[in-house]
Amino acid sequence: QVQLVESGGGLVQAGGSLRLSCSASGGAAMYAMGWFRQAPGNDREFVAGIVWGGGSARYGDFVKGRFTISRGKTGSTTYLQMNSLNPDDATGYYCAATTMKGSKWSSWSQGTQVTVSS
Repeated sequence: QVQLVESGGGLVQAGGSLRLSCSASGGAAMYAMGWFRQAPGNDREFVAGIVWGGGSARYGDFVKGRFTISRGKTGSTTYLQMNSLNPDDATGYYCAATTMKGSKWSSWSQGTQVTVSS
């Protein structure tokens, strides 16, 4: 069973930055890791994802160049650098992982809160 441990949330002024971190352990090598955030209705909205082999990344439409996902050179750790934060970004953020191409996200972190003050 893959365990995901997430950190880096907190309070930031509008226009500021935060860096989230997520580390996986206890399972097979990752195929991809990503980030989601809590949307109205308790749905989880896609923020960013990265494939381990080539390091390619994709982002949700709302990101608009403000966020960058990256991974460590070894192991199964991913980071989300968030810049130009605004109050609309204030919510819970979750790390996710999958070990196989084309599969659903199979593991989730406990979440971390991001608060943005105006």
